[in-house]
Amino acid sequence: MPELINTLWSQVQGMAAWELLAVVCALIYLALAMLEKISCWYFAFVSTAIYTVIFWKVSLLMESALQIYYLFMAVFGWWQWRRPKDESAALEIHCWTWRQHLIAVALILVLSVASGTLLQQFSQAAMPFLDSFTTWGAVITTYMVARKVLENWIYWFVIDGISIYLYLDRGLVFTAALFVLYEIMVVMGFWHWRRQMQQSKASAGLQAA
Repeated sequence: MPELINTLWSQVQGMAAWELLAVVCALIYLALAMLEKISCWYFAFVSTAIYTVIFWKVSLLMESALQIYYLFMAVFGWWQWRRPKDESAALEIHCWTWRQHLIAVALILVLSVASGTLLQQFSQAAMPFLDSFTTWGAVITTYMVARKVLENWIYWFVIDGISIYLYLDRGLVFTAALFVLYEIMVVMGFWHWRRQMQQSKASAGLQAA
C-alpha cells in the first residue's frame, strides 16, 4: 500500500495532471462512441494528442507512434460517421465475416512479431512484443470502430486487458485504472451496438414488407 501511495504521489507531482486530462477525454470519447455520437471523435483527438507525449516519455515507443495514427483516425472516424444527405447511405453497425476476422488476427500477430523483434534489437523500448501487440491490435480495431464493425468491442476487450498490465509496469496508474473502466464499458458498448444493429435490421425488414 505505501508503495502504491508513493507511485500515485509521484505521478501527481509529475505528468499526472496531463494524464488525468487525457483519461477524462478518453472516457468521454468511449461513452459517446457507445451512443454513436459523432462528437466522440473530438475528445479522441485531444486525448490522443496528450498521450503521444506521455507514452514517449515512458519509453512505450510503439504506443506513442500509435497515438499519431489515432490522430488521423479521429479525423477519418468523424468523416465516416457524418450523416449524409441521403439517409439510406448512412453508415450502419454491421458484422465482419469470419474470413475478415481471420485476416485481421493474422495481420496483428505477424506485425507484432516483426515490430517486436526490431524494437528488441534496435531500441530501448519496454516490453517490445506486448507493446507491439497492443499497438497493432489497436490499429486494426480503431479502423473497425470508424467503420462501425460490431466486433470491435471484442477486440478491445482483449487489447485493453493486456494494456492494463503494460501501463502498470510503466507506472501509469491512472491510465491503467482507465483501462479497467474500459473493460467494463466495452462490454456495455458491445451489447448496446448489438441491440442497435438488431433494431435497425428489424426496422429495415418492416419497411421492406
